[in-house]
Amino acid sequence: MGKISLTSALLGGAILLPGMASADRACSSGVSPSYLWRVSDARFDGSDPSISNGKATVAVSIIPNTTNTFFECVAQWPESWAGWLPAENNIIWSDCIWSGAGPTLDTAVAFALDWKTRTMYLSHTFSCSDKKGSDSMATGSFNLDLDCKTADDETTHCTLKSKTTSPGLQVKTVPGSPRLAANATCDDNTKVYQSWQLENWHRQYKLTPGDPATPPPEDSGPSFTLRNLANGNIFECVPGNKTEDSVFEGACTQAAGQSTPTNAKASFRFDPVLDMLVVTESWDCGAESSFNASGVAFVQATCNRQGDILTCTSLPLWVGTKTV
Repeated sequence: MGKISLTSALLGGAILLPGMASADRACSSGVSPSYLWRVSDARFDGSDPSISNGKATVAVSIIPNTTNTFFECVAQWPESWAGWLPAENNIIWSDCIWSGAGPTLDTAVAFALDWKTRTMYLSHTFSCSDKKGSDSMATGSFNLDLDCKTADDETTHCTLKSKTTSPGLQVKTVPGSPRLAANATCDDNTKVYQSWQLENWHRQYKLTPGDPATPPPEDSGPSFTLRNLANGNIFECVPGNKTEDSVFEGACTQAAGQSTPTNAKASFRFDPVLDMLVVTESWDCGAESSFNASGVAFVQATCNRQGDILTCTSLPLWVGTKTV
């Protein structure tokens, strides 16, 4: 807590612009494209062993082959978690921040890292040029080839083995299944990969310089729009009560004017100390077909300060369920 943005140093002062490239990707069922990304750099810094449940930081720079731009993928989680939320047994997804240098065809880019296997998962969403008003996503995975050393203070530090020489370390992503119909059954939903795009993130809290209280006081908790990419369900989410350990438990209601089925419900939990969000969507179609889908995300929002109050927002963030 107290950092305005984890990526500020990595981006070297690049301005984050909301604009995107004018030419979207084709999503027609008759087209079977794949998208190539190159890893230009990566680093892992472990936590101080003397700190209980200390955080590790991973940062990976990726470059799409379609446009002259790059993304910085950054995440923090307790090193003992190894990239997974223990209670949920779900991998932790994190944002890949667009540098703002050059155009981008993607709405949201996200990654997750299984630290024990060094497997990195990549997902990106984009608008469809051949289906106006619709969007799609593509996913892929690869082994993050790192050279790790232990420092004198017993912390672990890793850097990328495969450097920027062509072709270097590359990953291919492929589009997922077409979106389900609005009236899709529980059985239909169980057969597809569930994921969400988190939009319009807003949170305020107090952070007095020199006194980084944890958890921060006067915390509003997060509010956001949650859009299911598998079936199009849209929810508006607002913070609810705080638990005894200062975790926000929030409720999500169906967005006005949307045809979200009445049997679909959503909720979330947000840990303001770890900046960790868990979203859950549940379907009640009878005892035999009801099920839940949950996703976990590390939210590294950008915050603006007015006095001691920070107002935090975020570009669209993709949240997946387990691995892709």
